Amino acid sequence: MNPADIPLNRLYSDLAWLWPVMSPPEEYAEEAAHWKNTLRELLGPGRHEILELGVGGGHNLSHLTSDFNATAVDLSEPMLANSKKLNPTVTHIAGDMRSVRLGKKFRAVLIHDAISHITSEDDLLATVKTAAAHLESGGVFITTPDNIRDTFKSPRVESVMCSGKEFHLTCCEYTHDPDPGDTTIETIFTYLIEKEGRLQIEHDRMITGLFPLATWKRLIEGAGFAFETRSFTLSSLDTPYTLLVGRLRTIRPS
Repeated sequence: MNPADIPLNRLYSDLAWLWPVMSPPEEYAEEAAHWKNTLRELLGPGRHEILELGVGGGHNLSHLTSDFNATAVDLSEPMLANSKKLNPTVTHIAGDMRSVRLGKKFRAVLIHDAISHITSEDDLLATVKTAAAHLESGGVFITTPDNIRDTFKSPRVESVMCSGKEFHLTCCEYTHDPDPGDTTIETIFTYLIEKEGRLQIEHDRMITGLFPLATWKRLIEGAGFAFETRSFTLSSLDTPYTLLVGRLRTIRPS
């Protein structure tokens, strides 16, 4: 099978029902604790208003809603439906994180690994500007790309086996860099779904972004933020888990 013949992003459309099983919310608790601690440190006490762009199924956000009032945006209606079930107190809005404008300011804007679906510098800058447009002066922007050019190694193979109420799922992922000269990598997914004694095999493909840390720094600073990184150890990862953090610069009246 030619990879180009595999449809793109089925996990966010007809296969979105697999997401709560293949990547369950409880697996996000450890990393979400670092998001919560970072927000508390930078914002101080209080039930602050936060916005998550590209919320997906809302799994990371589900660990923050007890402390913050949240609004969530995503381009995928099926993923928004997943998040609504998991996060009923959150306001959900369909929109593109590169261009959405809600007409409201927040204390923090978060983009979890959905930022990885931004594949060009122009779109990345537009996304960071969206975050800036929704922040109060001095507000906080936090994101975490799945991969950074400086540390990415190709190819990479991962697999997961899990069970839902009515099916068993085996998912295999193959991530590689077909063209090291551009800003994208490709992941091929194979889903083996056992249900009622039958095996269903589905294929999916994603093109995601790969940028050097220096590019992240340049674009985030270019959108008006003071930039820093924060690295933590996660039990599930062999390499440090890194948050990219921006503080929107305060504009003093002349």
